[in-house]
Amino acid sequence: MEALAQPQYPVTVRVFNHHYPATPQGARLARRVGLHKLHTWGVPYLSDASESAALIIGELAANAVTHGRVSGRDFALRLSYMPGGPEAPRLLRIEVSDARGERRPPGPGAVAAPDDGADSGRGLLIVEALADRWEILDRNPGKTVRAELDLPGGECGPSSSGSGGAGAGTCGAR
Repeated sequence: MEALAQPQYPVTVRVFNHHYPATPQGARLARRVGLHKLHTWGVPYLSDASESAALIIGELAANAVTHGRVSGRDFALRLSYMPGGPEAPRLLRIEVSDARGERRPPGPGAVAAPDDGADSGRGLLIVEALADRWEILDRNPGKTVRAELDLPGGECGPSSSGSGGAGAGTCGAR
């Protein structure tokens, strides 16, 4: 007797990859463009998932500009969205790569809180609080900080109105 084959569901992985100048303006642009891309993929503006992604992209891009900057080199933002299906959860992966490998931040679970009154040092604490998983990967040259968000619900496509209209308000909610 032959075993019945498990049904195979098509999975469309959406990927966005872009390089930005390692400046504060480049970090802001990466955040804005990244959120727009997520919206076109069905994660509406102002949803919990979009808000979490905005903070993670903003913090990782700011860290790349502040701590990972090498003169004449850009940083890269890569977004991967796996929309899931009947058996697979939706997943958003955010990766920010810079060119400075010798300035490696502490990894998951090792990020210390800054001193009281410090003006900086909270970025990776925010990433750690919002991401379901995150890690630091070595690359040549530099490093990549990767954060992942598990998104609830099944497959979700772009809203028909293109503006997060009716029916899209809870898609991507966290």
